Amino acid sequence: MAATYRLRDVFRQLFTVGRQKDCDELCAYLKERYEGEAILCKNGRSALAIALKSYFDTGDAIIVNGFTCYAVYEAIQAAGLTPVFADITKEDLNFDVDTLEAAIKKAQAPREKIRGIIIQNSLGNPVSIVAIEQFAKKYNLSIIEDLAHCAGVKYPDGRECGTVGVAAAFSFGKDKVIDTISGGAVVLRTPVKHRIKAPSVAPRPSDHLRARFYPWFGWSCRKLTALHLGGIRMKILVALHFVEKSADNRLDLRRKISKFEARLALRQFKNLRKSGELPIREFCLVKDRDAVLKKLAKAGYYFDGLWYKQPISPERYYQKIDFPEQDCPTAVLVAEHVINFPNYYRRSDLMPAINIVREHLWEEAK
Repeated sequence: MAATYRLRDVFRQLFTVGRQKDCDELCAYLKERYEGEAILCKNGRSALAIALKSYFDTGDAIIVNGFTCYAVYEAIQAAGLTPVFADITKEDLNFDVDTLEAAIKKAQAPREKIRGIIIQNSLGNPVSIVAIEQFAKKYNLSIIEDLAHCAGVKYPDGRECGTVGVAAAFSFGKDKVIDTISGGAVVLRTPVKHRIKAPSVAPRPSDHLRARFYPWFGWSCRKLTALHLGGIRMKILVALHFVEKSADNRLDLRRKISKFEARLALRQFKNLRKSGELPIREFCLVKDRDAVLKKLAKAGYYFDGLWYKQPISPERYYQKIDFPEQDCPTAVLVAEHVINFPNYYRRSDLMPAINIVREHLWEEAK
């Protein structure tokens, strides 16, 4: 189901005019804020792939959260690397030093080939960065920060996410902290091992138009929710390729971001810094998720399209991955019971949904 965009967001997305100077200004802003070379990309997975290709050799292995999205796996594959999945904790959906140590011991990849670690700060929950840095130093690993969920978030020690690793990758896709429907960026913070050609090809017209019109489609579908027609309309739009599911926004290292999206992204970054407030992205573990999702749908909340039904989401791509379920039992358990609240609602709007979920909390898991 579509995100809840306000009417002013719809008009801004439809009528914002972008120019090359908007791309240049966004790059300059990212360079100053994150202290590195900024490159704008088609989407977040392309940005992450550029970061990985810049610092690692083909055949290297990299540690990744065992509870993540297919986009991360796709970026690792595109860079010619091997993923080493680390289990998570139920408290924040991130790995910790204990699960990282276990991942290294159980990894099929040779120890000397494990060269890096991707920190994703799941749903905006920051990792214990000091301990992770010590772990990385112990094994001589380079840190890549994936800021799809956590732009503007600070680690427990006060440093901002994106200012710690050798590189930071951003997604500007639907339901991200910076949401322009598509687009992404990477900031290379230390000298690279391999110089990757920056994207130089304009976005496809179809991708450009989908980014323009998605908030309108989402807003209009929400207006039909009371008649139970919103979901049907969105399915038709997807079938006609007027709307593209986030997971299907394919990686492409040649394509650039749309210029109007660069302008929107810069505006959101500046507003994020000005307000000091981050969108809500909370999660709960429930006893019977299917029953809870049905209750939420009756109340007008459609959360079933969000993370996760499998440790690597979405479910339709899971069989493509040789995921070591036996090594990541907590990730498997969480995938069966988690409900997360999208970040496009105000808290007051979410309260009825929160009350429904509270009635079904799996206390033992929490």
